[in-house]
Amino acid sequence: MAILTGAETSTPAVSPSAGRRRPGAAAIVALLLGLGGLGYRLAVLLAGAPPTNSDEGTMGLAALHIAQGRGLPVYFYGQNYMGTLEAYLAAPLVAFAHGSVLALRLPNLLLYVGFLAAMWALTRRLYSPWFATLVVGILALGSDRVLKNQVISGGGYPEINVAGAALMLLAVALPARPRTVGYAAFGLLAGLMLWVDWLVLPYLAAAACVLLMKKAARRAWIALAGGAVLGAAPLLIHDLTSPWRLSAVPTFLGLNGGGPDASWGERLHGGVLTGIPLATGMCAPGRCEPWQLWWGPAWLVLLAVAGYGAWRLIRTDRALAAGRLALVVAAFISLIVYARSNAAGNTPIESGRYLHCLLISTPAVLWPLWTLLRGRVSRWFGAAGLAVVCAAALLATGYVVHELPHIKSVDDRQVGLLAELDRRGVTLVYSEYWTCDYVAYISAERVRCAVIAADLTPGFDRYRPYRDAVAAGPTRTFALPTGSAESAAVRDYLDTHQLAYTASVVSGYDLIQPATRVDLPLPE
Repeated sequence: MAILTGAETSTPAVSPSAGRRRPGAAAIVALLLGLGGLGYRLAVLLAGAPPTNSDEGTMGLAALHIAQGRGLPVYFYGQNYMGTLEAYLAAPLVAFAHGSVLALRLPNLLLYVGFLAAMWALTRRLYSPWFATLVVGILALGSDRVLKNQVISGGGYPEINVAGAALMLLAVALPARPRTVGYAAFGLLAGLMLWVDWLVLPYLAAAACVLLMKKAARRAWIALAGGAVLGAAPLLIHDLTSPWRLSAVPTFLGLNGGGPDASWGERLHGGVLTGIPLATGMCAPGRCEPWQLWWGPAWLVLLAVAGYGAWRLIRTDRALAAGRLALVVAAFISLIVYARSNAAGNTPIESGRYLHCLLISTPAVLWPLWTLLRGRVSRWFGAAGLAVVCAAALLATGYVVHELPHIKSVDDRQVGLLAELDRRGVTLVYSEYWTCDYVAYISAERVRCAVIAADLTPGFDRYRPYRDAVAAGPTRTFALPTGSAESAAVRDYLDTHQLAYTASVVSGYDLIQPATRVDLPLPE
């Protein structure tokens, strides 16, 4: 039961001799593993994966508008929450590479590097150097879901993990010289996350609790408050100058995943059995095989054991115990909040992204297995457990490499569609949600697109000016996925009213062009 005793677990972090036990070698190995993880992600991006969509196109349009000086969007277009930090980071690159998805994603690689660095430092401080190296090695791998969260600029996900890990690190490391600067940095990061994405709030709150346990001068807390106001300035300015119903608080609190009410059984299955392995990098692209679901309950048990061990540690090292408990409590709260939502039961595969922050608690989850390595008998169980975890993460990474050719072909459809629209001189088009903003971005707004629904009414246009521009156009062009309900509805309408049109299939899209301007039942 070594993993439950406070004295034993505190040794790696507090013993001077342990701190000098070849930390340089551990750091070098961690650096090499981190470079491997970075290289893997860069290679995936250069191969044209993961597939993009209109949500990323929307962020790209925001970056384009920022680069051109046409606006300073506070929130993701079409909603009153989720800050556009990714757009501001990508704007300088997008300014020189209009319509480039790679330019939009490259800043996210730097955020990933920051995440690994913060996790190495945090794990080394709370646990031990070589264990930190193991954690970095696992985080260097990347399943399909993990890669999407880390590199796609779809709003909120690439930045929350590096911010959450950095907040935890600052909370554990402070006070340090210069003390005021450290507290200001904590406040700035906290404010930015209040603006960007509230999914990281459990980790922000846990880090704040650790920080509140420390004694600091008044000027340090003033610096923290000033940093928080500065970081949250976009949110504060927008919400204080907007009606209450359009501010972030009522908007975010009203989110529950949408769709029909899911049963508790469906929520627990989607949140625990599927959500945990999906979010922590143990599943194949777009699915979790039945044999991969074991990681959900195993992860919960390991986290509970880690929490108990950290609680026992309070008697011998209160500061160290607080840091470890913060990782445990934040993970549990994140999981509970997610499992209570309809999204966990209705769309578990896609909604697994809401548990992205669980990666920050990777050290807490794996620590019980690591401590087993010290016992003469238990070492075999610890080694076997860690080997299984590493093998599962490596297999999920292998799935991505194996399916790269297929993943890349998904985006080829929209690229082919854009080429045909350019050939025909079409600049205004109706399409569906997952096509519109993507085509608009990769064309650098050469083509503007409005969303049409299956009942021929306007769909969800995140950037409203496009709807007005397309409606005012002299002609009508429809580019809808072949076999879609929207395509069938347009054809039925034209046939019913005996209106002449041409139709062709291009890159998986039905390209429909009426001979004359046709006013479908679209409110304008």
